[in-house]
Amino acid sequence: MISAIILAAGMSRRMGQPKMLLPWGRLTVIEYVITTFLSAGAEDILVITGGARDQVEERIAPYPVRGIYNKDYANEEMLSSLQCGLRAMSDQVQGTLIGLGDQPQVQEGIVRRVREAYQESRSRLVVPSFQMRRGHPWLVARPLWDELLQMKPPESPRDFLNRHTGEIHYVEVDTPSVLADLDTPDDYHRARP
Repeated sequence: MISAIILAAGMSRRMGQPKMLLPWGRLTVIEYVITTFLSAGAEDILVITGGARDQVEERIAPYPVRGIYNKDYANEEMLSSLQCGLRAMSDQVQGTLIGLGDQPQVQEGIVRRVREAYQESRSRLVVPSFQMRRGHPWLVARPLWDELLQMKPPESPRDFLNRHTGEIHYVEVDTPSVLADLDTPDDYHRARP
């Protein structure tokens, strides 16, 4: 089974309002990301919440996903949310996609390609790449989870990937959507459909 962790616990400081709740077409940003992962065949999707927890959990309630609250969201970076998700995984899961809740530009086809690349290569790390730059969602297999769980701030997922550069199976993509997220109002207004 391949699961997904969608990191949605941030404080949205640079956006000035909860970015997971911003409109994206007929949905909100977080709902759009969830539907993309569901359409791509991800199973057992965990949405890690923190900032604007109640509103985000209300929005995700109709979907077949689990909301996991990161109580350290205000003090920690992305690493603690990733660790919350890994700790909540079922024993059947062999690998998990790591996606960003503020990346509604991510395409179903790319999520699917990352999953398929893992199933075909059995690499412990699969990462989409646009013009030699790593993006999201990336996939990490269970044998590497302990290392992620033992990491402590100020270490980050980027440090983890840097340590394992030699064993990453890259999925080359022809769109910068794997690099794009929504941090500021300008990002949002430029990208929104």
